[in-house]
Amino acid sequence: MAASPRAADVLGRVTLVTGKEEFLNERTVSAVRAAVRAYDADAEQSETMASELTLASLGELSAPSLFSSIRCVVVRGLENLPDESVEGLLGYAAAPAEEVALVLVHGGGPKGSGVLTKLRKLAPVTESKSGELRASEFPGFVMAEVRSHGATLDQEAADQLVQAVGQDLRSLAAAADQLANDFPGGSIGAEKVKQYFGGRAEAKSFAVADAAFWGRRATALEELRWALDGGTAPVLVTSAFAGGARGVARYKSAPRGMREADLAREVGVPPWKLRTIRDQSRGWSDGGIARAIRAIAQADADIKGAASDASYTLERLVLTITDLRDPR
Repeated sequence: MAASPRAADVLGRVTLVTGKEEFLNERTVSAVRAAVRAYDADAEQSETMASELTLASLGELSAPSLFSSIRCVVVRGLENLPDESVEGLLGYAAAPAEEVALVLVHGGGPKGSGVLTKLRKLAPVTESKSGELRASEFPGFVMAEVRSHGATLDQEAADQLVQAVGQDLRSLAAAADQLANDFPGGSIGAEKVKQYFGGRAEAKSFAVADAAFWGRRATALEELRWALDGGTAPVLVTSAFAGGARGVARYKSAPRGMREADLAREVGVPPWKLRTIRDQSRGWSDGGIARAIRAIAQADADIKGAASDASYTLERLVLTITDLRDPR
């Protein structure tokens, strides 16, 4: 699907969003919603989890309301669709309502692949697939991000930005947005990237997250103040926390006995980072990391929802994460 679909591309159709890159998946969902909103500013927007979907609830979600007949319905977690709801969803997808844009989001993996195969065969279904980026593709991603905002980033600057920010797409997109807005229409070189993201190393967002996941509360709060005072965007901090939580969660769920290089690939980090995650994970229970992920998601949502005090939100996140870690 194109980055900016028209209403005609999504209304009366089904957009199937698949792949493990959550950030790219969410962009597709947002693009569909924007297309519907541009067509009808009063369009109804609704969302549900596939695990709760029945033929009756799908009918309720897609039915016209008193205020608008145009609707955008997002169903997340398609891999968890109950067996008894498969036939009803496929029936709807084969002949969707003309005034409804239905978005089905599948998080990747083999679960629910049978439903995907059947959906792909239906004419009204358009798939938007996000593959995981290889390490060599991240500089190209940030160059394209900056270009989409009307500025340019050269190869050296892109490489340096990836090294400074890391390989989290949300963090890279936020960094590209910050640079492009501060240098509108300009050509951004390595020196400008270094000026913004190459300052005091321990003040970077990932250092804040690392300290918190170690349980080092005082250090994490100090690094947070350094980061924010140095101009680090709050969204970069929550993205770093999200990356740290994912790393610990993936390490804990990875098969034991793997070679270090294979384990690093499984977790999605370079070998040197794997050693840090291994040590950090010893202080985290499965329940603790699950609660941490929820806390990070809430803080991220608060900040993106224009929280009145982003620094307070981040300080509270540091306190929450360090409280959740088992002190053993």
